[in-house]
Amino acid sequence: MRRMKVIGIAALALAVGGASGCRKDEAATSEPTAPSGAVAKESGEPKAPAAPSAEVDRKRLAVFQSLPEVVASEANPVTDEKVALGKMLYFEKRLSKNQDVSCNSCHALDEYGVDGEATSPGHKGQRGDRNSPTVYNAAGHALQFWDGRAKDVEEQALGPITNPVEMALASGDVAVAVLKSIPGYAEAFAKAFPGQEDPITFDNVGKAIGAFERKLVTPSRFDAFLAGQDDALTDDEKKGLNVFMDVGCTTCHMGAYVGGAMLQKLGLHQPWPNLKDEGRFAVTKNEAERFFFKVPSLRNIAKTGPYFHDGSVASLDEAVRLMAKHQTTRELSDEEVGLVVTFLNALTGDLPGAELIGEPTLPESGPETPKPDPT
Repeated sequence: MRRMKVIGIAALALAVGGASGCRKDEAATSEPTAPSGAVAKESGEPKAPAAPSAEVDRKRLAVFQSLPEVVASEANPVTDEKVALGKMLYFEKRLSKNQDVSCNSCHALDEYGVDGEATSPGHKGQRGDRNSPTVYNAAGHALQFWDGRAKDVEEQALGPITNPVEMALASGDVAVAVLKSIPGYAEAFAKAFPGQEDPITFDNVGKAIGAFERKLVTPSRFDAFLAGQDDALTDDEKKGLNVFMDVGCTTCHMGAYVGGAMLQKLGLHQPWPNLKDEGRFAVTKNEAERFFFKVPSLRNIAKTGPYFHDGSVASLDEAVRLMAKHQTTRELSDEEVGLVVTFLNALTGDLPGAELIGEPTLPESGPETPKPDPT
């Protein structure tokens, strides 16, 4: 299947591609592709479709890359001191108005970075409209949030703190005041940002959490397979990988993160059922970006349901079936869906050890530390 024409995303200059690899205008001039499981005829005799193969052409794997050990950043170098501070802030519930919500509340590190809910409860149990995606490997994505409004994890980390539905602090200045009221943070910020006269800033909160998240990488057997270890995947997983590539999933789900590199229209070839969220359009008001969402990474996808921007689909099988139908026009057989899901399970990686993701001991509150405010 041919790759779709590239559409520019104005503010981000990001390429977007179809999960299918075909746009409607190109398909009109192309030979139609028979749906999966179709019976072709030659000289009047039916011909069964070829069975999925366990032989993987390694040249096709060039669309993927192995995960890095750390997602490096020139703008925010990762240091041990910054990571240690970022870990504390990631678990810090006093950065929420009622002191009952932290980053880890919605992105639980011991649960593959999610809470397993369609949408997450925040301040006073309020819920937004979008699913909380996994934090694992997210630092390597080209953009953050489902609508791509944040350029990196450093910027993303600050958003929930002042979101009235999530952690609900009135401003970044309030967050700084809270942290300055907790004596133990003075030393931690000084170590993480040496040489700064006043290191406890809202910007440094984002940098510290971002540095911590840049260490949250989960290599899997798929990385060993990419490195040349052929027996790292089972035959059924290889068959699923071939179906995944044959269908055209790699047009969007490629690279080290098997996604996370672009925005794409949900319902590219067939309208997505009951789609109300306008995605990227709500940010840019650019009509060409209506219903465009960030393409999620498929790393750990078997562990991070429910699926899609609204968490509306609980089953990975159903998610695969829907994506094939609406993004590629392919009606996958039960066998093909099962094989793709088998391959996706091979993308489940190893979580970091407790020394990185275990809950830390946080500094004790000071006499001026605000009390919980449920209002």
